[in-house]
Amino acid sequence: MESYANFSLGEPALVCRWRLADGELPLARRHLRALASRRIGSEPVAPELVAWASQHIESTLREGSREHPDGVLMLVVDKNGRAAMTVGPYEPLLVATAAVLAARAEASLREAEATGVAPETLWAVEGKQLRWQPAEDARMAGATSLVSDLAKTIGMAKRKDELLIAGVLQGADGMDGVFLSSDEHGIVVASDCSCERAEKFAQGYDRLRSRRA
Repeated sequence: MESYANFSLGEPALVCRWRLADGELPLARRHLRALASRRIGSEPVAPELVAWASQHIESTLREGSREHPDGVLMLVVDKNGRAAMTVGPYEPLLVATAAVLAARAEASLREAEATGVAPETLWAVEGKQLRWQPAEDARMAGATSLVSDLAKTIGMAKRKDELLIAGVLQGADGMDGVFLSSDEHGIVVASDCSCERAEKFAQGYDRLRSRRA
């Protein structure tokens, strides 16, 4: 474990979980931008902490992830802004129905109220349009910003929908596909509501991981 100064970490106020690929961190720059936008209580994350996290990723991550090269990099910050990073095994989602993904996105919205960034976001494909429910006044997480950029690349318009999560929880009727963008799990397409366009987003993420970009 790498720590931001020598100390005993207090009660966690912020936890980031970022998926690795062969000992490297895909979306590293996106994750670090999102980290800089997060809050600890009412205070923004210190630039020094972001710089420390970046240095650790560049210099010690490969060695520190030898046991779990495709695991999860965890950054834990306490209420005083002290932080530690460690790598653990990746545990995939055992159930990925549209309702389960929506429930995760709903919990992520509550996290964004406290930290300023939602680590998971729900998306729905309807024809050539992409509906999503971002957290109010929050910045995009790394995986969410990737989906946004991929949508531009393939020519899909995005539309904010404040009722998307509630609608999916009640049943994804009328939706071609539903998926979750997650810093920990990547792009997860609903097992019971899939379509070719939704799968393209997952494939784009998988290609990025295979290049360990």
